[in-house]
Amino acid sequence: MTEQNPTAPAWSAARVAEILLTAERSQTSRTSIQAEWPGLTLDVAYAAQDIALADRRAHGETVTGIKLGLTSRAKQQQMGVDKPSVAWLTDAMALPAGLPVPRGKLIHPRAEPEIAFVLGRPLAGPGVTAAQALAAVEYVTAAVEIIDSRYSGFKFTLEDAVADNNSSGAYVTGPVLKRPDEVDLSLEACLLEVDGDIVDSATGSAVLGHPAEALAFAANTFGARGVTLEAGWVVLTGGMTDAVAVAPGSRVAAHFTSLGSITLAGG
Repeated sequence: MTEQNPTAPAWSAARVAEILLTAERSQTSRTSIQAEWPGLTLDVAYAAQDIALADRRAHGETVTGIKLGLTSRAKQQQMGVDKPSVAWLTDAMALPAGLPVPRGKLIHPRAEPEIAFVLGRPLAGPGVTAAQALAAVEYVTAAVEIIDSRYSGFKFTLEDAVADNNSSGAYVTGPVLKRPDEVDLSLEACLLEVDGDIVDSATGSAVLGHPAEALAFAANTFGARGVTLEAGWVVLTGGMTDAVAVAPGSRVAAHFTSLGSITLAGG
């Protein structure tokens, strides 16, 4: 049983958000919150996300889109869950192409290649199908997300991860924009390279069978929270491969079949 500190503030979504934002801004990792507070449910974790987003906005950040986690079956089985999770993206997380990984802002960055969508019109759940979701997409592009958990050793529960904005860190999108009908998204392949060696590969089918399924899930999940996905937003559909650690001085590259390549210096 976890011992309670009688002088500590009562647990709440607001306290969880404050703890994790402080860890993020001080580049300090910590142990699982759910281990300390079993009351951290998914509903509370998503509430903490929204409270943290309000704080980010108060500090001048603007929403640029949303991101999904746990969209591969392997990662779901590893975490013991049967559905993905969603989180926010802001302009402070967007990394211009050509810049190195911002190590000074991160704790222990890892990179994963993703297929990203740019929405051409608003998309609101519930009841959105994959076909309807894809019809709202203006462009498809490659992306590399730099995830950065605030938990030591990337050890956390699903609820911990959701409260931590799905381990958000930074993201960079690729140089190629294509219309959805120009890409076979389930067969679009990616080779993940670290310092010249191919370390992993996958296709878009690793993302819930088709990345449009991830977009539909996001629209419906945010719709249940009263949020409409807006035109112009970027949607990161989830890691196609396992994430790889980004060491200082290393070089990570993701090579896609038709969406070009993204190369990142480890900084």
